Amino acid sequence: MTLDEFKPVLASIMTAHNPDRPFLEGDVTQSGFITPMLQTINARLEPYNYEIRHGRNQISKEITYALVNKTSDAMTQLATRFSASEIAYIRRLLDAMFETHNTAVRETMALKQMEASNLARPRRSRQSQAASVADAADSQAPDTGITIAEADAVLNALVQDGWLQLSKAGYYSLAPRALMELHSYLKETYNEAAEDEDDEPTVRIRDCEGCREIVTYGVRCNNRECGVRWHDRCANQYYSGRRAEGKKCPQCRTVCGGNVYVGERADRVARRNSSGGGGGEEVMDDEDE
Repeated sequence: MTLDEFKPVLASIMTAHNPDRPFLEGDVTQSGFITPMLQTINARLEPYNYEIRHGRNQISKEITYALVNKTSDAMTQLATRFSASEIAYIRRLLDAMFETHNTAVRETMALKQMEASNLARPRRSRQSQAASVADAADSQAPDTGITIAEADAVLNALVQDGWLQLSKAGYYSLAPRALMELHSYLKETYNEAAEDEDDEPTVRIRDCEGCREIVTYGVRCNNRECGVRWHDRCANQYYSGRRAEGKKCPQCRTVCGGNVYVGERADRVARRNSSGGGGGEEVMDDEDE
């Protein structure tokens, strides 16, 4: 539920609680009303292991609220909605987003519609880590996949239920609800600790340098060896008012142009460059927040 959807619901609840003092949508403010109210509600929900969380849509910048089960694995929750074959397909989607399409050179973390549909059947040459774990825990018949029509139906259901979002450019990526519910799962599944002291850990899921939430759409430091990532909004706030030469990475001090992307823009720019269309535009200071 977005903030604009949330406000009239809260206003109606408060008016019903005290009809003599009608509560208007304008009375529902983020810091003065919503934040303390959620603290009170979450304190009551704590014994039941539920929590209302909020996150910002990285593309539209809208704030979204979701009721999250803090103990149940989100993939287990999906199992009540989808069949075993469909859950295996969802795992292939996640593997494609955060392994195949998430490399040191290009952190896309999104899939074109055709790419998502074509994952309906698993590749025989390689079983994903997530699928292997599922097979070990479930002694059913091996995953034979689903039809493309069934895959498209799953994609539509995931969008409708707020797990995925489909951009205007035709890319599927995780929606705010999924990032809130799958936060721990994503890091535990796709980030790997170093095997030896001399090795570096594999970090595929990174947090924003500003808000410390997962970045799947934003910008990265121009130094590709650096781990700094930003949401567009957070980068704009941090670099606001600085000249181009002063927009330095807070960690490695590289001058950053805001034109090295995380998310679908990384793929769009690469496709445009391969066709001779030139590089991307600068994100920082594009918008006023």
